[in-house]
Amino acid sequence: MRRKQTSLMLAASLASLLSIGSVHFAAAADGAKKDMTGEELAFDKSKGNCLACHAMPNVPGAEAPGNIAPPLVDMKARFPDKAKLRERIWDEMKFNPNTSMPPFGLHKILTEQEIDKVTDFIYGI
Repeated sequence: MRRKQTSLMLAASLASLLSIGSVHFAAAADGAKKDMTGEELAFDKSKGNCLACHAMPNVPGAEAPGNIAPPLVDMKARFPDKAKLRERIWDEMKFNPNTSMPPFGLHKILTEQEIDKVTDFIYGI
């Protein structure tokens, strides 16, 4: 009986520590995400994840890109009006209903500020 009580106490303690740790970790992760740069957001698999589909040949660290979407190169020439690029990041389906690109703004995958950061980063490529 004493062994069972000890096991239960250890399990309860471990569960308590794990829940506290996960809450702390989640809070830290959320705080870190708020301060992410446009590049970090674009590369983050839980946020922009641009590299899943787009190659960025002129960007250091843009490794193992996908190839199902156009490469992100010379973006100022392709989008002289940066607002048009932002619109496409917000909801590409508005321009191409058959796209596989998620509507990052419309579906609230990225916040307004995050879309601004990603747009600035992509525009600078």
